[in-house]
Amino acid sequence: MTPQPLAANLGPPPFLRLAGHPLRWRLLSELARSDRMVHELTGLVGEPQSLVSYHLGKLRGGRLVSARRSAADGRDTYYGLDLARVGGQLAAAGGALHPGLRLSRPPAPSADDAAPITPARVLFLCTGNSARSQMAEAMANAFSGGAVRAVSAGSQPKALHPNAVRAMREAHGLDLSSQASKSLAVFEGQGFDWVISLCDRVREVCPAFPGQPEVVHWSIANPATGEPDDVTYPLFQQTAAELAGRVDYLLAAVCARASALEPQGEADERPS
Repeated sequence: MTPQPLAANLGPPPFLRLAGHPLRWRLLSELARSDRMVHELTGLVGEPQSLVSYHLGKLRGGRLVSARRSAADGRDTYYGLDLARVGGQLAAAGGALHPGLRLSRPPAPSADDAAPITPARVLFLCTGNSARSQMAEAMANAFSGGAVRAVSAGSQPKALHPNAVRAMREAHGLDLSSQASKSLAVFEGQGFDWVISLCDRVREVCPAFPGQPEVVHWSIANPATGEPDDVTYPLFQQTAAELAGRVDYLLAAVCARASALEPQGEADERPS
């Protein structure tokens, strides 16, 4: 009798059984793009709320999706996809079938990489433009190798928070001290490729921008709670870590889109 490979004697990994359900896969696909509330997901997938909530519960049980109460309306909940965990589970699932199927993400763009002719314009928004959006702006500009030109603004601008400056300097070696808070009104009517809100409240008042940009929401808690700076600094460190992951995946999406839109070179042209 011919021995069977080990993988043939095992069922599919739990991740595949969990994510492979058609509706759950659609929910994951929507949450990969933007954090969403249940009523938004029901509209996007065309299924009743009870069914969507049931499958969201399954995804939360598998720790693929997280939930956080909206800062704009405590009755609502934002659901978000844990991209890092999903990536790890995908890699493990491939490796369980065959070592050669382990996934590896391409490296993030560096300053030595050739940037697109026109960098993608990204606008980060939050209420005060004093921490989250400023941190995201700095990361996107520093880590994109010129593929992104990011700016940030707030619906009710406040002075840059000293803990944002400290956290970015200590965690990533980036100096935010020269950045200034800006009003959302400064950028109204301008064209962007991506408009990303990081605050539940500013999402409610975000105007429409020309050119049909990719509109994304990251529901991230405000680390500036009004408590003394030494008390809130750990919250700023957590925010910096979460933003680093979010920006990393954003840059991967920006580069993928740029590659898809890149015209073929002469080497790819067929002879006439």
